[in-house]
Amino acid sequence: MIEEKGGPDVLQLRDEPEPTAGDDELLVEVEATGVNYRDVYEREGRGAAYGKAKVPLIVGAEGAGVVLRGAGEFSEGDRVGWVAAPASYAERVAVPAGAAIPVPDGVTSEQAAAVLLQGMTAHYLAYSTYAVQPDDVVVVHAAAGGVGLLLTQMAKALGAHVLATTSTAEKAELARGAGADEALGYDAFRERALELGGAHVVYDAIGATTFADSLASLRARGFMVLYGMASGPAPDLDPQSLQAKSLYVTRPGLPQYIATREALLERAGAVLGWVADGSLDVRVGERYPLEDARRAHEDLEARRTTGKLLLIP
Repeated sequence: MIEEKGGPDVLQLRDEPEPTAGDDELLVEVEATGVNYRDVYEREGRGAAYGKAKVPLIVGAEGAGVVLRGAGEFSEGDRVGWVAAPASYAERVAVPAGAAIPVPDGVTSEQAAAVLLQGMTAHYLAYSTYAVQPDDVVVVHAAAGGVGLLLTQMAKALGAHVLATTSTAEKAELARGAGADEALGYDAFRERALELGGAHVVYDAIGATTFADSLASLRARGFMVLYGMASGPAPDLDPQSLQAKSLYVTRPGLPQYIATREALLERAGAVLGWVADGSLDVRVGERYPLEDARRAHEDLEARRTTGKLLLIP
């Protein structure tokens, strides 16, 4: 938990009373917790979504485990996952029944915690924000990260030509293993995309350091999809600069794509179904004991990681 906003050093392990689940909440024994960049933003108090959050608070929003006390459609012993339950860096979490997702047979709790938030993010990016079409030129930044590896697989399944950007040769190999047609450094993707006629879409979770080249790499009527800011906020943009190629720029977020119970279960069901039948590979890059949450954040921010990071209580 944190008592003030700041760097990874503000995270501290503490014994707190077990959460009290309300009438419409499940009490869940956590088996795995997902570590995400939104947790970094929450810890820092970065952006409109997290800047006003009051401390002290327990960080995290994603996990999976076994129901200890049921509510709604869930009973004791059921396995559930979630992406929107506060205070998830913990051994037990109170999960709103409306936010709980049934975990099917054939998917472990670790897999569920590793894939739900990032898998549904990749799903809405590839299927809704910009619906990838066969033969589209698609740029996926940070392609060896948790979302990147899943998004690359989905874009390839839809028939795209994927240009993956990575920072090391090891990460490039992971991106190619996920199906990327080409793995490039951040200094090379723009030129290569333009050689192919320009990208139909760029999926950018990096922000400040990639934004300008991402825009420049697009073809006429291309889509710039900024869904994260790992390197900091994107620079200010003059809308008039988009006119020459009639470009689109959007900054989507998962909550608006799972705003109803139906939408949540539809996206989660698709992702978990692909995991269960083996058509979507989930890479867990590192597992940390809960007490090492600080180290997990340090590794994530230093871009030393690939795939998904998990905390194991």
